[in-house]
Amino acid sequence: MAVYTWRGRNTRGELVQGQLEGANDTGIADQLMLMGVAPVHITLKIAKEKKGADPWWERLSQQPVALEDVLIFSRQMHTLNKAGIPILRAFAGLQASATKPAVVAMLKDMQASLEQGRELSVALTKYQPVFGAFYIAMIRVGEMTGRLTEVFLNLTNHLEFERDVRERIKQATRYPVFVMVAMAIALVVVNIFVIPVFAKVFEGFNAELPLITRGLLAFSGMVQTWWPLFFASMVVGVLMFRGYIRTQEGRYKWDGFKLRLPIAGDIIFKATLARFARSFALASQSGLPLPQALSVVAQTVDNAFLGSRILQMRNGIERGETITRCASATNIFTPVVLQMMGVGEETGELDALLFEIATLYERDTDYSIKGLAAAIEPILLTFIGSLVLLLALGVFLPLWNMGQAAMGGAGV
Repeated sequence: MAVYTWRGRNTRGELVQGQLEGANDTGIADQLMLMGVAPVHITLKIAKEKKGADPWWERLSQQPVALEDVLIFSRQMHTLNKAGIPILRAFAGLQASATKPAVVAMLKDMQASLEQGRELSVALTKYQPVFGAFYIAMIRVGEMTGRLTEVFLNLTNHLEFERDVRERIKQATRYPVFVMVAMAIALVVVNIFVIPVFAKVFEGFNAELPLITRGLLAFSGMVQTWWPLFFASMVVGVLMFRGYIRTQEGRYKWDGFKLRLPIAGDIIFKATLARFARSFALASQSGLPLPQALSVVAQTVDNAFLGSRILQMRNGIERGETITRCASATNIFTPVVLQMMGVGEETGELDALLFEIATLYERDTDYSIKGLAAAIEPILLTFIGSLVLLLALGVFLPLWNMGQAAMGGAGV
């Protein structure tokens, strides 16, 4: 494969130019025609495989496809589908406008699958870790119902909500994380460099040191002697924990524990239920059968504990029970939400009520995130103040006693 530079004129007669990859200039011309561009000049620029290039290093340094890339793809596909542009021509245009190599490679592979007669949902299946099961299921429903344009718009709004929640949580936790890291570094520096200096001074006192000082000196000596063991134990512990939460049982228990955390647990719970309500509303609105919709949504919530409750709802619906009764049996929804579900079932407006439930949880999540920093700051200040007080008493109390003793001796 090689890179070609091209110039051509679009449907309005305007001169446009760019670069495309292809086996030869004929293939480039075909791509341009699919894009609605009449080629004027095509020139080979550079081969894709460069001499002396290090493919493994390029793959290692290549940025992966992120949520923002999927969001841009969804928004562009909605616009192109709304304009009536054929899907192959749309993919050719997306390749020409993409700048990230990983995205270009993904679009190129998906276009090859489409050219072989496969559906878009089938082409997306190869990249399920990137798009997710819910995204692919929604695209499949859009293809079956002929509402692919509307599905892309709904997915765009859904992904924007996901991104906004993640960014707000990152912004709220950035300051506490920075403070905790700074305090950890300060503790290491104090125990390795500061306390040992005072330990040498205290050795000349020939007096019994206060309990706090003895504890600090013992801890500092233990850190200096056994720090390789502490570091290795920490690394092994992290690896074992990550391995455990990858198991089905470990993931279930860890996700349940996260929901019980004092401050963050409530935010995670509300954000997850908001994701569930919006995903369920989109799937139901698109015509996906309720049991199948709940099976897909259970993977969308990204929480094994709540996902099991959603699968419990699916099993109840398959037995012929109502959605409200199944939701009530899970013990995860508030009475107000259950009442809204009941009204939606009775009136046949379940989709609209689910969107209202999603909005309700999103507002609660936004309010909780805004108060997250205010809730964490007092805890951080208490922790930092206690730590500084402990260090100050442990280091300066012996000096104070020595000074008092010196003054008393001088007075005698």
